[in-house]
Amino acid sequence: MRRPPALPNQSGPPFDNLTARRLRVALGMGPEHVAYGLRVSYGLPYVTPDLVVAWERGIVCPTSPELTALAGVLWCSTGELIGRPRTLREHRVARGIAPEDVARAVGLELLAYLAMEEHDEWRGTDRQSTALADLLELTVPDFVAVTGREQRLAECLRGAVTTRWQAHVRQIVKIVPLDRRLVEDILQELHRQYQGQMVSTLSWGGGAENAGETGRDFLDGIVDLFWEAAERRP
Repeated sequence: MRRPPALPNQSGPPFDNLTARRLRVALGMGPEHVAYGLRVSYGLPYVTPDLVVAWERGIVCPTSPELTALAGVLWCSTGELIGRPRTLREHRVARGIAPEDVARAVGLELLAYLAMEEHDEWRGTDRQSTALADLLELTVPDFVAVTGREQRLAECLRGAVTTRWQAHVRQIVKIVPLDRRLVEDILQELHRQYQGQMVSTLSWGGGAENAGETGRDFLDGIVDLFWEAAERRP
């Protein structure tokens, strides 16, 4: 029996194929044992040892139902078989929560919620966003990413480090649920780092071209630098 094509709402999150293989080996199971368990215990009659091997080699990624079933066979949580979730669907799957339960908890119609997952575009209200963060146990960086604010944050941060950081505090405080004083401290630090790198590159004879490359690298990773700076503070 051939593997059925994945439906739009069945695609799974990034699969940690190395962890899946490690867990299987630790249990003393071969790919044929995993395939048998998926067929008999989880109603996936098309699963073969070859498909299990393809998952473990990263050739094919399991769909959400397959991932849940695989976690059951390997006696682990679904979250152990995926990398760091980034999208709304990935966080939901990592927590093992059905879309119906998320929609009910945040106060949305199921079809409206599924459309947000499908297009990776959260359009909930502030109250619904708070309920979503509580249900999925989202960190602040995950909350910003899932609610579609990461791009806006990146744009504001780039403006803050390349111009006057004080002019961007209000915008960033609206995007991230952090204390204003904390945001000010982080922006001041990032501004100093960026400007210092640019001056240093030019002073050491790197020229405008090298300075531009250094600046682009800094700006490309600006969101990660922002969260790293936030984590360093008590």
